[in-house]
Amino acid sequence: MAEEIKDGYVKIEHHNGIATIEFYHPQSNSLPGKLLKELAHAIHAEGLNESTKVIILRSAGEKIFCAGASFDELAAITTEEEGLAFFSGFANVINAMRKAPKFIIARIHGKCIGGGVGLAASADYAIATEGADIKLSELAVGIGPFVVGPPVERKLGLSAFSQLTIDASMWRSSDWARRKGLYAELHTEIAGMDDSITRLSNTLSNSSPEAMYEIKKILWKNAENWDELLMKRAAISGRLILSEYSKSFIVSFKEKLKK
Repeated sequence: MAEEIKDGYVKIEHHNGIATIEFYHPQSNSLPGKLLKELAHAIHAEGLNESTKVIILRSAGEKIFCAGASFDELAAITTEEEGLAFFSGFANVINAMRKAPKFIIARIHGKCIGGGVGLAASADYAIATEGADIKLSELAVGIGPFVVGPPVERKLGLSAFSQLTIDASMWRSSDWARRKGLYAELHTEIAGMDDSITRLSNTLSNSSPEAMYEIKKILWKNAENWDELLMKRAAISGRLILSEYSKSFIVSFKEKLKK
């Protein structure tokens, strides 16, 4: 168990047709390649599980929902192929969420950075608490929100996506995210958020699976090319992360964390 906590985990719990997928990593719920692979597999598996009617995606802890890419793994990338392999992990998770024939409810209990915003945007319905502020910090790292861009733009619109992308160091409040459409609901307390998630997931677990799947296909219209598109985007990030700018930023960032 100690090793599991150290390396992070993805676990699934089932209850009355509801599959709750939880991820955790000790570094602010960041996502290394191993966890991205496990998360994509879990979402895909529950999409195929006939006993699962609805999926809840959540992370552990009380502070940050997801800090995005693992800086340890970003620092270890030495070739474009390795870069593509890492960033394709985010592409696989997003595509698993998109293609799962079940509604996915995201429980956003804290701040979202980079890939974390992508997860929230890829959910079919996101419920958050106040303080679940968001930031697309990729440009500051020397890359860009290439892989998470399509779901974020789809959910928030081009104008809001461009604001997040260009001003990569500025946090947008949870209320801003709700008004732009990223969050369907915003609650003052975690208890209220969890009550709403319980209510909605129970309602959906007793709804028609066929009808929900047909609705989901409509909601994700025009995203059919994302298998190819997100891999192309992953290749761009994989190339740019090798730049001197990115390498210097990562070194400086990790040094700050040690202080």
